[in-house]
Amino acid sequence: MPALKRMDKLNEKMNDVFKFFHALTEDEVQAFLSFCENRQVAAGEILWKEGDSDNYSVFVISGKLGIKKKTEFEGKYMIVGTFSRGSVVGELCLLTDHARSVTAVVLEPVDIVMLSSSNFEKLITEHPMLGLKLLKHIFLVISNRLKRSTDRIAKIF
Repeated sequence: MPALKRMDKLNEKMNDVFKFFHALTEDEVQAFLSFCENRQVAAGEILWKEGDSDNYSVFVISGKLGIKKKTEFEGKYMIVGTFSRGSVVGELCLLTDHARSVTAVVLEPVDIVMLSSSNFEKLITEHPMLGLKLLKHIFLVISNRLKRSTDRIAKIF
């Protein structure tokens, strides 16, 4: 499939899956995607491991990811979240240079769009308003996750 047709199809998928993209112009979506990589990853693959220093975020178009955290027991993990269609995962790595705090494993084959921290910085430099919109979206995602976590903890007590 020619590159332009692939880009149009990806643009269409992103608009269909992510509400955030509805607020962007077609040019902004194209600009965003020009800084990203689209990949399909098989079930069982690991996107990143706890402690890795790679810095990228993924936008899940389809499939399911599991996020797991090492426990105090050697080789044992606890699933701390599952993310599917419409999720943004690993977004904190765009904002910091800290090592990964969790492992991301593909539970069901995924179609993802990856944005590295270096490309995120280029995006902000070249398209500051788009960068601002993306940052606002990331903060909303993080705020919603924090609220849900707080609500779950409150139900325990």
